[in-house]
Amino acid sequence: MTSATSLPSRFDETGDTRARSSRRRIERLTPPSRLWGSNGVAFGPDGRLYVAQFLAGQISAVDPATGDIEVIVPMDSPVQSPDDLAFGADGAMYIADLVPGRVWRRSSRGEYTLVSDQVTNPNGITCVGNRLFVNEMKPDGRLMELFPDGGDPVVLTAGLALGNAMQLGPDGHLYYPHMVSEQVWRIPPDGGVPEVVAQDVHQPVAVRFDRGGVLHVLSRGVEGIVTRLDLHGTGSRTLVTSGVAGLDNAAFDTENRMFVSSYASGGITEMLPDGRIREVVPRGLGGPYGVTIDLGGTVYAADHYRLASPAASHEGEPTGGSYREVAGGGPYGGSYGGSDREAAGGVRTHALLHFAHGIAADGELLHLTSQYGDVRTHDPKRKATRERATGLRQPLGIAVGPDGSLVVAEAGAGRIVAIDGNDALTVLADGLDHPVDVAFDREGRCYVTDDRLGAVLRIDDGTPVTVADGLGAPQGLAVLGDELFTVETAHRRLRAISLTTGDSRIDAEDLPVGPPPGVVPRARPALFAAGLPGAPGRFAGLAVAPEDSLLLSADGEGTVLRLTPSPAPS
Repeated sequence: MTSATSLPSRFDETGDTRARSSRRRIERLTPPSRLWGSNGVAFGPDGRLYVAQFLAGQISAVDPATGDIEVIVPMDSPVQSPDDLAFGADGAMYIADLVPGRVWRRSSRGEYTLVSDQVTNPNGITCVGNRLFVNEMKPDGRLMELFPDGGDPVVLTAGLALGNAMQLGPDGHLYYPHMVSEQVWRIPPDGGVPEVVAQDVHQPVAVRFDRGGVLHVLSRGVEGIVTRLDLHGTGSRTLVTSGVAGLDNAAFDTENRMFVSSYASGGITEMLPDGRIREVVPRGLGGPYGVTIDLGGTVYAADHYRLASPAASHEGEPTGGSYREVAGGGPYGGSYGGSDREAAGGVRTHALLHFAHGIAADGELLHLTSQYGDVRTHDPKRKATRERATGLRQPLGIAVGPDGSLVVAEAGAGRIVAIDGNDALTVLADGLDHPVDVAFDREGRCYVTDDRLGAVLRIDDGTPVTVADGLGAPQGLAVLGDELFTVETAHRRLRAISLTTGDSRIDAEDLPVGPPPGVVPRARPALFAAGLPGAPGRFAGLAVAPEDSLLLSADGEGTVLRLTPSPAPS
């Protein structure tokens, strides 16, 4: 039997769980990631950095010296999708639970109390002593004071153009970004007239003051820009580029060291004033979900917020072999540097393509589904994206049909649709329960996985015909020769099904897909009330690669696995 190299991950903190197969050699193309993305961060009373992980629905505490991680708010807690957090003077943690629109208080004893369910898309949250303030990430959002011991919320101001991470400044005002209008505003915590303090700030997502009173505005763009504004001193404005794509939040420790998070690639990174970085918790894949490989050998993963690749598979480089650690670092730390920041954590970020879920290569083009309900075609060389369809209900798996049309599993509508070259949409089959992925055999027949039905179906003239049933939540689907492969996520195994005889076998077991063993996450709403995408649905994608190998998006540990046939015994 062969196994994947083992290291601690968010799926298995011990590093002892190994994917197993007697038929295939299993390799990681990326290191496992320790965090399911990283959003709001704040130092707790114990000196650890607490990290909200929206993708997972959990909060962890990170030791900034060692990188050690402890889950504090687990996936099965009352909190569904934490996006930001803050600590009150009494040590209680306050959590902005974005998707269901709730704000929670978690006491130092671990007791949860619902503070408010009257905030739409709560995101930016901060405490002033034991006073609690939160803003809304939506058009015409509000900034409010909430009262943990009861009382109606007090609206300080409305009209926020998507609010986000905010903080009290040294002048006693609350500072907050307008993400859409690229401005920073302030308002007294007791109310008053809001005031613009900075215009034309690059894609602002969070505002943070350092110990010297200098305002740092983080950019959510791919370059990792931080704008420093000395509002109460020289009035100067400087820009520093960190290379951390998709910055989300930051916190300064007692020594004025700056630690940043990334919604796109996770991890926790210390950022020096000159832009050099040290990975405390290495960045990595937040999913991944769909996976594919182009004709040049580059592996692409749809990673919810971005289009990413294992660094070793970039533009035709070999895809096999063991991964490399971050230079100078071991599994946690690292030296200051970043000569190849795009490949942080063994992963390259090609583009920030938000809510990407399914993906299929087609020559030099990539076709993607989005949880926003659309289908897009992306040209990596031109860095251009074309919209192909909109308004779909939870489109997931995608494949290129024999006639060149894009065939999509529209899970929320229970149907399979095709999009032709003129972007006209046709329904190929409907009345399914929850179709997840699609694939074609060499004769052009279309196959579908349905994870709720527990079956693989073939679409014959619009009619679904059962190929295999009694499966454990099958998701990813691929056809290799005269065999069909699917990932049974409920049993964490890869099943092969003969298309000629119907016989099947198990090709791999103990795959790191889905939530960690023993964890049953709470169901989470798919959409925000304001119409923005919510928490992603799980999707363990599967794709055919050269040499009869398969690529698996191991969304449990944040890796891409390559499963290559083992040599026959002599």
